[in-house]
Amino acid sequence: MELQFLENEFWYGACVKYGVRMPIDGQAQEKLDFTTNRTPNQAMPLLVSSKGRYIWRETGFCAQFDRGVIRIPEDCLVKQPGGNLREAYLGAMKEHFPFTGKMPARELFEKIIYNSWIELTFFQSEQAILEYAEKILSSGMPAGVLMIDDGWSESYGDWRFHSGKFPHPEEMLRKLHDMGFQVMLWVSPYITPDTVKFREAEKLGILIRDREGETYIARWWNGCSAVLDLSNPEAGKWLKSQFDQLTAMGVDGFKFDGGDSVYYREDNQTFGQVSPDEQCRLWSVFAEQYPFNELRASVKTGGRPLFQRLCDKAHSWGDSGAASLLPDTLLQGITGYPYGCPDMIGGGEYLNFQEMSQSRLDGELFVRHAEIASLLPAMQFSAAPYRVLSKEDFGAVMRSVQVREQYLPYIMEELEKTRVTGEPLVRYLSYEFPEEPVERITDAFMLGSRYLVAPVCKKGEKGREVYVPKGTWKRDGQQIESQGSWIFFQSVRGIPVILERA
Repeated sequence: MELQFLENEFWYGACVKYGVRMPIDGQAQEKLDFTTNRTPNQAMPLLVSSKGRYIWRETGFCAQFDRGVIRIPEDCLVKQPGGNLREAYLGAMKEHFPFTGKMPARELFEKIIYNSWIELTFFQSEQAILEYAEKILSSGMPAGVLMIDDGWSESYGDWRFHSGKFPHPEEMLRKLHDMGFQVMLWVSPYITPDTVKFREAEKLGILIRDREGETYIARWWNGCSAVLDLSNPEAGKWLKSQFDQLTAMGVDGFKFDGGDSVYYREDNQTFGQVSPDEQCRLWSVFAEQYPFNELRASVKTGGRPLFQRLCDKAHSWGDSGAASLLPDTLLQGITGYPYGCPDMIGGGEYLNFQEMSQSRLDGELFVRHAEIASLLPAMQFSAAPYRVLSKEDFGAVMRSVQVREQYLPYIMEELEKTRVTGEPLVRYLSYEFPEEPVERITDAFMLGSRYLVAPVCKKGEKGREVYVPKGTWKRDGQQIESQGSWIFFQSVRGIPVILERA
């Protein structure tokens, strides 16, 4: 099927990882192939346009953009529920992924999230976790949600605290709760071979098999493992029975890692005869029963109460790092994933921190990442800012935390609306101002319909130019009348430019 671009039409959608490639205009020669989600983030078989159109297919598809023509499969659904981006998104959402009326645990947004990965990597232990929590508080940072990352369990699939590294888990959990933390644990759908749990799962018939009928062994980033077949209801029951023991001990929820479509094969034999994308989706559906959840890879689960993190970002200013944070978050919102987290502040790629000396850490980048995250749905730290930063830079990060505290009532008010209306908290300017030339702006955003937020996203800048749509705006008590123009604003490190719509 071929579609002609309308005049001044822009398209957005598909995979969240494509954020920096959005929007696609009528001059583009570009191919978006998301037949299967090959990215480490969320995907939706949806494209939406600034002129009110959308393209949908129940499974992923390939879209070829060729100078004003879009070539898509014949069985794609093409509709025009309105005349602008907001109407296109709302029309698609209501028909294909209506919101459930639920949201993830409020604490994931109300509190700061701390992840133990970069500080401890695979060397998680009871003593190290308690010291990590104590240092957070002694630094002056607030208690929040603490995620204990990979390395806490006996083995993959045997979801018990490692008896040597965590000799008194109930006592540790009690202490953390007394300090004011909720606690989440890293989990995955993989099972270490040659273990008791592996033999148990194999006997139950809840593991994916290869085309020869043998237990399938996936090669993923932590090695080679068997994989749960979540198309089999018994697999979910088996997994939940282990998680129930953990929640009974005081664990609040789980970071559901892995499950990426790329770690499954099309020729896998499964109980439900499902595709790799469907296995990925089922991992997210399983996670939904726990309000304290976090996912990174997901397919066609828009509208569900799932907390979705961006993939690990490099400690860099470029498209693999800070420059992608806002474009990807904005694309989350327009594809049904509004409960987003812009990775771990400073970058979640732990090898970047292991390979660099203290002198090579870019404190300015860390500060600006915190500034960008401050008014997004969630703020998550892993590399401890009080350890890796100078006193001055840590002070700037704390300013970002204070900005969030100031605007938190509004953020929570808007997120409560989101769970019912499906409208994202973080919005493209073109979502709110369809008559203005703002379709290409992806380094600033509307926070709900009231605030225009423009963080500094480039190294060395002391301020930035912001396109201010027509109307009356306020900044720091000063009124601004705009006819739709670019205005330069000075900024304080750690505090984004914030304009309130009058």
